[in-house]
Amino acid sequence: MADFGGGLLTRRTPALTVVVVSQCIAVAVLGTIVAATGAWRESGPQLWYAVAAGLVGPVAMLAFYKALALGPMGVVSPLGSLGVAVPVGVGLLLGERPGLVQVAGILVAVVGVVLAGGPQLRGAPVQRQAVLLTLLAAFGFGAVMALIAEASTTVTGLFLALFVQRVTNVAAGGTALYVSARRGGPVLPAADEGGARPLWRSLPVLAFVGLADVAANGTYALAARSGPVTVAAVLASLYPVVTALAARGFLRERLRGVQAAGAGLALVGTLLLATG
Repeated sequence: MADFGGGLLTRRTPALTVVVVSQCIAVAVLGTIVAATGAWRESGPQLWYAVAAGLVGPVAMLAFYKALALGPMGVVSPLGSLGVAVPVGVGLLLGERPGLVQVAGILVAVVGVVLAGGPQLRGAPVQRQAVLLTLLAAFGFGAVMALIAEASTTVTGLFLALFVQRVTNVAAGGTALYVSARRGGPVLPAADEGGARPLWRSLPVLAFVGLADVAANGTYALAARSGPVTVAAVLASLYPVVTALAARGFLRERLRGVQAAGAGLALVGTLLLATG
């Protein structure tokens, strides 16, 4: 849902601004939680994983937005979901060996996720830059999942890790936004669209985007700690299915046949993972 909300906001507001403002709200909330729970006491060298995740995340997100702008979206979106290969590979390197049913579930779910993105098999040729940017974004998204799972060993430590990650996000994104502004890039919506006023009206949605992203990272880290990383990573990669269904429910967008089939396969894969 965070991707769906962020995608809607970037139709009128520059992507960098959406990233920075939503993550600033997340920093404020997480900072309060860290102070209230005493999580700041759980600092240690493992937090460098959170710093790395905070640096990789904005790069991946901006690469993904740029790839979407170059299009076609029907190619970019499914390719972006292939980042699941990174945490799955990490799990296998750590010695995890999923059972036969789980392997089948992983394969079915990944195929379902790719199809749910609505892959475009015909039409204009895809620019090489769009493909390279999408693969960079996919690797970055997968790397963030793998890094944040290693950034803490306790629940309170996870709060601190997520806080450090978001502070790094804001620092990296804010720097990029400043450089973009210095070069004449847009920071606010266009003047004929209201300037700063739409941004103020969008604060509740920006808060939802930032906090939903935190919740996604946090629940994945907990799942990876309590079960196989390979299974948790595949389940966490189902977001294109959620995005497609949200577009259908809120925007009344019609699902293409391939997207509906992908959602069904993703559900079957999830059931196989759960029963395996």
